[in-house]
Amino acid sequence: MKKEIFQTIEIPKGVEAEINGNTLIIKGPEGENKKTFNTNKLVFEKKENSIIIGSKKATKTEKRMINTITAHINNMVKGVQEKFEYKLKICFSHFPFSIEIKGDEAIIKNFLGEKIPRKLKISGEVDINKDIITIKSVDKELAGQIAANFEQATRIKSKDKRVFQDGCYIISKDGRGV
Repeated sequence: MKKEIFQTIEIPKGVEAEINGNTLIIKGPEGENKKTFNTNKLVFEKKENSIIIGSKKATKTEKRMINTITAHINNMVKGVQEKFEYKLKICFSHFPFSIEIKGDEAIIKNFLGEKIPRKLKISGEVDINKDIITIKSVDKELAGQIAANFEQATRIKSKDKRVFQDGCYIISKDGRGV
């Protein structure tokens, strides 16, 4: 059954929003966030200090799209007001390893006694204090992906996970502690 569904997202003071076709650009005190949405069958417009998204004859699929896009926009608005922060802990019991940040690359040295350092690309703001890695970004998806890349880069294969618990592990995400 098709229904008329519209959702309104209020834009707070100090935050600017601009819609170009399917692309939404949000600017705030912490930076700028840009995202392109698939809004083929949806109404996607800005009126005064709010963004309206919806459909006159929405099916279940359009309703899901409306709710998903609304959640993304809320995260974008929150991100430009206050950066998203992820924290990871460096844990080791066998071989002490270190992480260095050089430009847009993180280098993990001496992980499990390996001679060749592991490398991963980073494109956000990363800070390391002794054994805590702090990742801050305006984009929630980017911050989460960088944190996941650190965990994945220090994943141990072909060894007993109960014994070899070395690696980087997420200890807090934005919005909830792990």
